[in-house]
Amino acid sequence: MTRTDTPVLVPPGTGSVPTPTASPAHPAATGTHAAPAARPALVPRLLATAKQLASFGAIGAVCFLIDLGVYNLLRATVMPDGPIAAKIVSAVVATAVAWLANRSITFRSQRQVGRKETLREGLLFAATNVIGLGIAAACLFVSHYVLGFTSTLADNVAGNGVGLVLGTVFRFAAYKALVFRSTDAHAKEHAA
Repeated sequence: MTRTDTPVLVPPGTGSVPTPTASPAHPAATGTHAAPAARPALVPRLLATAKQLASFGAIGAVCFLIDLGVYNLLRATVMPDGPIAAKIVSAVVATAVAWLANRSITFRSQRQVGRKETLREGLLFAATNVIGLGIAAACLFVSHYVLGFTSTLADNVAGNGVGLVLGTVFRFAAYKALVFRSTDAHAKEHAA
């Protein structure tokens, strides 16, 4: 087979492969042949990434509900006058659940092993979430203070709409490329 996967017949006794002739129907003539293994490997990688995105999104939705539920439970019971403290506690609980769930489900094949590596992973996860929060806060800041959109609706669109989406995209990319990155997975990727 040649690089373009075109069957080639070898005349008996010659031991050589004839060179294909350039014709308009031949991919070499048009300069449009693909890399030999790029396309077949691309489909499984896209499917794996789609599966990770679905899992990541489902975990994110559950953790959003945990954040919302813990916050409101704390405000209704032990922290009626402490909205900031209640939000910090609810965010920490939701973040811990997100880390455990993403580690166990979404990125289980890429996660670190060992105490030192797990600590590193947890710290990177926390740092990534702080940056994601900063992205959402920056969107709110620009909308509210720079552009002058000061209504509650505008604040929600900027912070909980645009900011949440951009922060989530950043988090997924950072989790995949940095946080849940075992040395084995890194070596496999560079060997392929």
